[in-house]
Order: sequence, then C-alpha cells, then structure tokens
Amino acid sequence: MGHDFADLEAGLERRRLRVETALRELVPEDGSSVGKAMTYSLHAPAKRLRPVLGLLVTEMLRSDADAVLPAACAVELVHTASLILDDLPSMDDAASRRGRPACHVAHGEAVAILAAFGLQNRAFDLLARGWAGAPAADVRESIARDLARAIGLDGMIAGQAADLEMTGREIDFGTLEFIHSRKTGALFIAAAVLGVESAGADTAVRTAIEAYAKNLGLAFQIVDDLLDVTGDAAVAGKDVRQDVKKTTFVSFAGVEGARQLAAELAATSVETLVGFGPGAEPLRELARYVVARRR
Repeated sequence: MGHDFADLEAGLERRRLRVETALRELVPEDGSSVGKAMTYSLHAPAKRLRPVLGLLVTEMLRSDADAVLPAACAVELVHTASLILDDLPSMDDAASRRGRPACHVAHGEAVAILAAFGLQNRAFDLLARGWAGAPAADVRESIARDLARAIGLDGMIAGQAADLEMTGREIDFGTLEFIHSRKTGALFIAAAVLGVESAGADTAVRTAIEAYAKNLGLAFQIVDDLLDVTGDAAVAGKDVRQDVKKTTFVSFAGVEGARQLAAELAATSVETLVGFGPGAEPLRELARYVVARRR
C-alpha cells in the first residue's frame, strides 16, 4: 500500500495492552467451569479493535480515556460473547478462534453458551454499577442503551439471523450490507459513540462518528471476507475458507472488487472526519490500516 503504519501500530498496541490489563482486572479467573470458559475466550490473543476505537474517539474529543476504559471493555465482553455463539455448531460451526480451539470445542457446547451469557451479563452489570472515576450514571445508561441496541433485534441478532437464513442461497448486495452492518458495523458504532457520550458531544458529532464507525466496520468485514479466501489460518488466527456456503462481499464482487469496495468504504469513513482537524488523524490512519491488515 506504500503507507507506513509504524506509529499507528505502536499507538494501537499501547492501547491494546491497556485494554488487556483492564479486562484481566474486570474478569479474573474464578475457577468454575463457566468462569474458565469465559476467561479462555476473553483472554485469548486479540486485536481489541473495538475498545481501542472507543478510546481513540474519546481522546479525539478530549475526554478522559481512562474514565471510559471499563466501558470500552464492556464492548469487548459483548463482542467475545458473540464470537462464542457464532462459532457454535448450530451457527457458523467453526472449530477455532483467536488462534486456539473455539470455546465449545475446548469446554463443551453447554458451558460455552453459559460463558457467552456470563460475559454479556458482566458487561451490563459493569455499566450499571460503575467504577472509580466512571462517567455519571446517565452517561453510563446511554452507553448501555447503545450497546443493547447494537446487539438487539435490529442489531447483531438481526444480522446473524439473516446470515443463517441466507446460508446456501444467493442474496443481493442490499441484503449482504444489511447482514454485515448489523453483525459487524453495529458494535463498531457502539464502541465509537461511547466516546461521544462520555465527552457530552452534540448530535452533529455523533452523526459523523456513527458514519465513520459504520463504514469502518463494513470495510473491516470485507477484509475479513478477503482473508477467509486468501489468508492463512495460522496468520488469521481462526478457520479460513469458512464462508464457502455463504454469499460474502468476495463471492459477490470478486477479490479485486471487494478490495476496491473496502478501500472506498475506508475513504468514506475518512471523509466523515473532515470537520475534526488534526486531532482525528489517528482515526483516519486506522481506517487506512484496516484495509491494509493481513489478519
């Protein structure tokens, strides 16, 4: 791509490590079968892109990123729960995730389901109770509401249901966009707007950040589809060639067409930040990086 992402990658890694530390404090090992399954999936090696996105938006809006770190972690708890459920034999039937056997393979299907609900419950319990230095209760309530909407009947659940219904069937581009704007995009939006909520920013800022995150999430998903076709499981950290029964952005548009679409979405996400000045440069770089990633 001819773009040096060294500074961005170093910044992402610093924030990722902050998220990792916080996750281990928020969800420690408890020794029970369900607790072990929760931490098995949660503490597996991961990019933590969603919580890092929340921190980046918070920093851009000059709010206190440390104060929203647990809220960003709540998004990661919900995301990890969704991966456990996605991998189940009755869903996508994937044997590996994040470089290790999927939760249901390692711990059994019943325990994996309970672990997913345990992680999701912990996320909302955390937002309800608060933490030292947390935003006010009304801000945490807004973040919780956004997160619930992202995974609800018009969010991730709707996307996964449509994905299951369409397995083995040809679908049009509009349906494909519907599935992934909800399966992937909705949680990206929830992560990004927690920074807007914590900063008390206005509606115009929220609208711009939502547009940025939606386009970023779709670009991320298209690259995931590309990696499923062109990637190596050892590099990707999960099963590849898993989507052969589904219409993906790659099967719809071809490899080059999908790459072009991802690049266009990333460019659109960058354009939504035009009013934010140099403080938004890490977010602009992140959009370009998402398209260039190899795992």
